[in-house]
Amino acid sequence: MQRRGYQAIHGDRELAYQGDSETGEKTDTASHENHIWDVDKVKELVDNKNEPVTFFCGGSRNFSKFIDLFDGVFVLEVDSETLSRRLDERPENEFGGKKSERELIARLHHTKEDIPQNGTIIDATAPIEHVVDAIVRQIEEE
Repeated sequence: MQRRGYQAIHGDRELAYQGDSETGEKTDTASHENHIWDVDKVKELVDNKNEPVTFFCGGSRNFSKFIDLFDGVFVLEVDSETLSRRLDERPENEFGGKKSERELIARLHHTKEDIPQNGTIIDATAPIEHVVDAIVRQIEEE
C-alpha cells in the first residue's frame, strides 16, 4: 500500500505490545492472547485527517476496542496449503516462524476466531500486487 502512495500503519510493528486485551494493561507474559494494539494510538491515527486513506495492517486480540472506528475492514484469506508454505518462508523471529507456533496458527485459521466477522474477504493466495489491486478497487468503489 505504501508503494502505491497510501499511508499504511504496520500495527504489529508500530502499535503492538503485550497486554491484557480488556484493560490494556501491559503484561510480562508474551503470548498470542496478549498481542494487543495501543487503542489511544489507533484513535489518534484515525483522527488525523492529513491523509485521505490510512490502512492499518496486522492483527490484534483487542480489535473489538477500535474496529468500529474504521470505515472498512479487509480480511486477507488464504487456504491451508498457502498458509503453510508462507509460514515455512518466515524467519523464526516473526510470529509463525517457529514450528512450535504452527498448531495455534492452524487452529486459528480453521476456527477464524481472531478474524473480524464484518470484514470484506480478499483472496490473498494471489501475488501481493493482485491483492493490493483488489483492495484498491474496493476503496475506489466506495
